[in-house]
Amino acid sequence: MLVLHRSDGRLDHRIFRDLPEYLTPRDVLVLNDTRVIPARLRGRKASGGAVEVLLLRPAVGGVGGPGAARPAPPAPGARISGNQDPVEAERWETLVRPGRRVGRGTEVRFAPGLRGTVLESRPDGVRVIAFTSPRGVLAAAQEVGATPLPPYIHAPLGDPEEYQTVYATVEGAVAAPTAGLHFTPALLEEVEGRGVAVVRLTMHIGLGTFRPVTAPDVRAHRMDAEWFRLAPDSADRINTRRAAGGRIVAVGTSVVRALETAADDEGRLRAGEGWSERFIYPGYRFRTIDALITNFHLPKTTLLLLVSALAGRETILRAYAEAIRAGYRFYSFGDAMLIL
Repeated sequence: MLVLHRSDGRLDHRIFRDLPEYLTPRDVLVLNDTRVIPARLRGRKASGGAVEVLLLRPAVGGVGGPGAARPAPPAPGARISGNQDPVEAERWETLVRPGRRVGRGTEVRFAPGLRGTVLESRPDGVRVIAFTSPRGVLAAAQEVGATPLPPYIHAPLGDPEEYQTVYATVEGAVAAPTAGLHFTPALLEEVEGRGVAVVRLTMHIGLGTFRPVTAPDVRAHRMDAEWFRLAPDSADRINTRRAAGGRIVAVGTSVVRALETAADDEGRLRAGEGWSERFIYPGYRFRTIDALITNFHLPKTTLLLLVSALAGRETILRAYAEAIRAGYRFYSFGDAMLIL
């Protein structure tokens, strides 16, 4: 674990199990308890051609796009209220491969009882598919789906649980909050044993976390909507700790986006749920967090912009250069960075 002190730019080379040494009994550690769903479905068209579909999130009536209001992701087997046709179809935004051969009206069969029909093809490559299944899409995906992995991971995992945090409980993400992969139950117990409050929220991470920023002006980049929930007791515990002088330590950039979305102008958190398109880049004024645990990120990503906004671009670049020199591992299964 590379520890970056923003006050003076100092760097410490530590082991992640040393994390409790950097926390105080007044602090609150905020975790994202989202769980990655087996969102990768393989099926066939009526012609016999193979099709791969990646579930992204529930759609609105089959029509929508960035910024459109959406229902909360359903629990396994649940129906989406207001999105049902006579055969109780669930409409999902998806990515399809090979997309050029799967146009509007194409029907795909995935497994006995689960099929989908393409309702809409968008310019950004997203396809809205109406799925029908007697048990619901997510329940069926538990049996026939596969865990989606970042595009730079080519080998299958020996155990899909390797891409889940030890505290993952709420299904709905298509990417893991990888900063949390470093934790073990024993380490969390040690943190709490020191008096640190451990609080959870949920933000279902989407594929937008891997989408590169290609616009010449970063302000033109659009974030994919991600659903989050901050429970009343979690908001109260965080607000109370901060009012008493404790720090908010976010585990992962998804926690930062969720907290910043839920905060008012004074930084006080409000319980609630909804869809966030919060885009954080240099110049952003943080209202909630005091420290961040994260991994080392790819160039030209919103994740790298977020940590640069927190610590300063030049400071982050110097820290990354030191991490490369010291042989730290980057990306989802890489090493950790603590920004204080």
